[in-house]
This record gives sequence, structure tokens and C-alpha cells, in this order.
Amino acid sequence: MSEPRGDAADAAADATSPATVADDAVPDEGAPVDEWSIFRIVRTMIPLLAALSVLQLVSGTVLESFERTLLQYPALLVLLPVQIGTAGNLASIMCSRLTTQLYLGTYAPRLSNPDVRANVVAVFALAGTVFGLVGVAAWAIGVALGGTLGLSRVLLVALASGLLLAVLVVVASVVAVEVSYRVGLNPDDTTIPVVTNACDVAGVLILFGVVGVVV
Repeated sequence: MSEPRGDAADAAADATSPATVADDAVPDEGAPVDEWSIFRIVRTMIPLLAALSVLQLVSGTVLESFERTLLQYPALLVLLPVQIGTAGNLASIMCSRLTTQLYLGTYAPRLSNPDVRANVVAVFALAGTVFGLVGVAAWAIGVALGGTLGLSRVLLVALASGLLLAVLVVVASVVAVEVSYRVGLNPDDTTIPVVTNACDVAGVLILFGVVGVVV
């Protein structure tokens, strides 16, 4: 079993000591370098945001292909943006907590790590609760708009797609933090945009994959 990483935390502690400040220390390989440099942030984020913008265009194209189904079932039309937005919120929470653990030196990408395990359990607990409530609300609004889908089907779609999105959130968050750390990027800059955009695209596919089975 690997020990939780303390490289970032040790580096932060050493940087605050007078002896280290005076020395021309070389940063550890793989750790973020000059993360507060404006040039570094711009150089890193412009290509990333440009690529994610293209990904969003793909998401919109995929969504357009399901237009007929959305118009036929108003509950799904209400459910879709809330599902994707909630998944993005869960991803932001997960990425932020993992990044904090990374800098505190308590992060290790294994379920045997109690901190990581606690975050995973929290994400699934939140997903089960929130997506269930969202399903009931979407059904009620759908009925008010003249929809014909029953509560059980809407609730099943919301919970099944929501829990699948929770799996995506956990896996994508761990991968994003791990990759950012290994290539020397600041996970604070990169992880949330990457994972939330992945949830946007995959959320559409997952939701309508579940709809195709349930409805």
C-alpha cells in the first residue's frame, strides 16, 4: 500500500522556513511550478479552455439529436439540465476536496485511503438524495406541462442516470487530479473545467441511454 503523498505539503512547509527561502531549491519533479504566474496560467488554460469549448459544441450537437424525445416528454426536458448541472456541482466538490488533500499531503488514489473513501461515499450519498428529489420535481413539472410519464419511470431515470454520473464524477476527478499532478500542472486550474465538461457531454449520453432502456 502506498503512503499518502506528502511531497506538496513538505514543499509548502519547507518554503516557509528561512533556510529554504534563502536557498535556490529546485522544485520536485511532477509538482506544480510557478502556479501563480500569470503567464503560466494563461499558457495552460487557453489551449485547455479552447479544447473544452469544442467539446461543448459536440455536446450541443448530441443534444440536438434527442430533440424529438425531449419535446415528447416534458419531464425529461426539465430533468436534463438539472441532472447535468448537479453532476457538475458534485464534480466541483470532489475535485476541490481531492486537490486540498493533495496539498495537505493526505492524498493517495486508492479506496484504502480513508479520506478518498469518505469523499466517494459522500458523492454517492449526495447523488442518491439530490437526484431522487430532482426526479420527483421533474415529474411534477412534467405533469403540469401535460406530460404522460409516470412518477416511477421519471424517478428511475433520474436515479439510474444520476448514480452513473456519480461514478463518472469519482473516476474523472481522481484521473484529473492524478494527471495534473504528474505533468506539473496546478490541479486547482485544470481539474474542475475538465471534469465538469466531461459530465456535460457524458451526462447527455448517459441520460438518454437510460431513457432508451426505461422509457
